[in-house]
Order: sequence, then structure tokens, then C-alpha cells
Amino acid sequence: MAKMTQEEAIEELSLMLMYLTRFRDNNEFCRYLEVTWKGYDFHTMDSLENKDLIIQQRRSKCAYLTEAGKARARDLLQKYQLPDQDLYERFEFRSIRSEEAEQAAEIERTCFPPNEACSKEMMLERVAKAPELFLVAVDKHTGKIAGFLNGLSTNEYSFRDEFFTDANLHDPKGKNVMLLGLDVLPEYRRQGLARELMYHYLRRERENGKRIILLTCLQSKVKMYKKMGFRDEGIADSTWGGEQWHEMSYVINLCGD
Repeated sequence: MAKMTQEEAIEELSLMLMYLTRFRDNNEFCRYLEVTWKGYDFHTMDSLENKDLIIQQRRSKCAYLTEAGKARARDLLQKYQLPDQDLYERFEFRSIRSEEAEQAAEIERTCFPPNEACSKEMMLERVAKAPELFLVAVDKHTGKIAGFLNGLSTNEYSFRDEFFTDANLHDPKGKNVMLLGLDVLPEYRRQGLARELMYHYLRRERENGKRIILLTCLQSKVKMYKKMGFRDEGIADSTWGGEQWHEMSYVINLCGD
């Protein structure tokens, strides 16, 4: 094993400390981003930024941790056998795998009533067409999916029922994402998993260059999504399942290509 330099050791320790002391940037625009104080060696901070592990805000005392930075920090915590007391100890967050499509369909049937749930055939088609727009939380103990988010990319700006029924509307180059469902199995609820799935999704798609995330929800869920930072755009055009839905939006990038 190659001997570590002092510079490398300082960089690894600094990244772990930034990760362990991170907090949410709970301003009204970006509640999902996680930040850390910039009180570390300037050279170390610049090196971490050059490796795309953090993003420094030039006129701020804080820096943002990228998804790659958090993943690297978690690897280092395991390397040094240090505790990471959050959901990432219990769950693996990643895109869905093709062999998990039927498991996702079963979870959907558990989480939604028949008039609202996506059919098995449609779920299999979504997984085939847009696996990168899924985010699953896998229980590390059981190896099974505990919850997931799924969506389709598009350049459209309004939700319509056809997004639920036609996965061919997925445009891989689309700058917006229509979220089609947030599913968490009953035994994993009230543990912060739904919120972390959403925030992880928003951070990931922001880094992927997406502009706006849109979803529809019933009146009873409007308050929950507002707490996550979504804006209520009023009654949606969608009447999926014979219900009246609110359209919710979250601008994650103010500009794009």
C-alpha cells in the first residue's frame, strides 16, 4: 500500500469533517442542498473543488457538497471505521436495475390505491425506458427496495395524464422531469426516508443539468411538498385516477443549455 502524503491525509480528513458537520441550506429557494462551513485550508478546499467533490460559493462562508463528494466521504468513513449516523448507513441510494422492475411494481401496488397505481406493465416499461430517472433506497440488511422515486424527462412545462401511461414521452435530453411517484413501504415510513429520497433526487438532477421538477399530488399532500420546497401551481390539468390534483414545481436550475 502506497504511503499517504500529508497533503492527502489533510484532504481526506477535511472532507470527512465537512461531511459529518454538513447541514441543510434551508433558504426558501434551495432547501434540499447540503452545505458545510469553509473554515479549512484554502489549498485543500481548492483541491476538493477541482476534483468536483465540493462547490465553493465565492461570497459565502459555506461550500456545497456534491453527490460525488458525499459518496467519497462515506467511503472514507468506512475505510477508517468511523460511524456515519444517517440514512446512508442503512440504505443504498442508486438508480434502479432491470431485475428490480417487478419489485417496484409490487411496491407501487402497496403504496397507492388501484385507481392511482401504475400498472405492472407500465412500471416495467418505465424501468426499461428511463432507469436513470429512478432513485431507489435499498435496505442494506435485506437487499430489498424500501422506497423509490421515478420520473420521465421532457421539455414540456405542464403535467398531463399521458406521462403516466406512455413511457415513450421520455426524452433523455429533456431539461424538465415529471415525477410520477414517490413510494415508501409502510414499515419504512416516518423515518425521514421519503424526504431524503426527494432531496437526493433534486440534488442529483440539479447536477445532471435539469431545470424544473414537476409532480402532482392530492390536496392532503400539498403541505408536505411545500415543506420540501415545492411551489403549488394550483389545480393540475391531470385527472389521473378520477382525482383532482395539485401541480407542484421546484426550479433547481435557473438557467441551462
